[in-house]
Amino acid sequence: MADPLFALSVFAGLVALGCVVLWPGSGVVARVRRLTRLTERVRLEDMLKQLYKLEYDRHPATADSVAGGVQIPRNQAIRLLQRLEEEGLVTASGNRFSLTESGRGQALRIVRTHRLWERFLADRTGTRPEEWHDQAENREHTLSAEETEDLAASLGNPVYDPHGDPIPTASGEMPARTGVPLSSLRPGDQAVIVHLEDEPPEIYSQLVALGLGLMEPVRRLEGEAGRVHFQTGDRQYEVSSALARNVTVEIAEDVAGPRWSRTLAEIEPGDSATVVGISTRCRGPARRRLLDLGVVPGTVVRPRMRSAGGDPVAYDIRGALIALRREQAALIHVNGDWQEDGK
Repeated sequence: MADPLFALSVFAGLVALGCVVLWPGSGVVARVRRLTRLTERVRLEDMLKQLYKLEYDRHPATADSVAGGVQIPRNQAIRLLQRLEEEGLVTASGNRFSLTESGRGQALRIVRTHRLWERFLADRTGTRPEEWHDQAENREHTLSAEETEDLAASLGNPVYDPHGDPIPTASGEMPARTGVPLSSLRPGDQAVIVHLEDEPPEIYSQLVALGLGLMEPVRRLEGEAGRVHFQTGDRQYEVSSALARNVTVEIAEDVAGPRWSRTLAEIEPGDSATVVGISTRCRGPARRRLLDLGVVPGTVVRPRMRSAGGDPVAYDIRGALIALRREQAALIHVNGDWQEDGK
């Protein structure tokens, strides 16, 4: 005969297990269902974002191109596209898909959240540049519209993310793409870096390793075919044409001579210059310190004196004398038309 105490214990255990698995709202089944719904929503939002990317880049949006961008099987992409079509976010014409006005609005909201979070990571944290994209991929699905706008306000409503991609406005406006690939410059051409491609991550890691940053001036140099030789500041590079195609620049056709787009480190005591920006190589606490000191576009900076060893240099920034090392001053871009102090 079975031991009654043992049987009661087994029954109590089964009841407890059933509660853990089936309890409404917090049981395992409920949690799995919530996770499934969340995963489905994330995939749908990723689809919207990929459709917008194809539209913005003027590439056809097909089941194959969307599936490749989101990295899911084609049959799954077709099912998700049909779901988006049922919700009125996508329309189909033959084998092409396009966003409706409502779908485009949702896609832009996701893109805005993603790029604002990347801006936050670059400006307010010490997160490595190679990690910005993946972290933003997660946060873009969890921030509410209100939280996104609070984030934008706390960052000063930035216009570009740290890679140079434009951030859509809260009303859904997106500037058109500008610039040309670095590989298209001719020897002697001068330009400024306006975008560094962050996908795929292997390419972006190489660009980060080179130490390239937005707003940095570049000059194309003579070199062998199939390679791109260029100079930025006092550094020279030689990269493959394929890698150079992932750097977008704006040509400075109306600017000539070596005085164009200098850094603060090149300004001598007795001269003054106007800040045009801080290099994206300056990140986290170091960037916040410069911003807190008033190093923002439009600020006039005057080198006042050098230390006995020549480094650091004391700069007059908004009426205060601030000592900056040469490596710090080299991260501050100033206009090329500086003048002698007092003129």
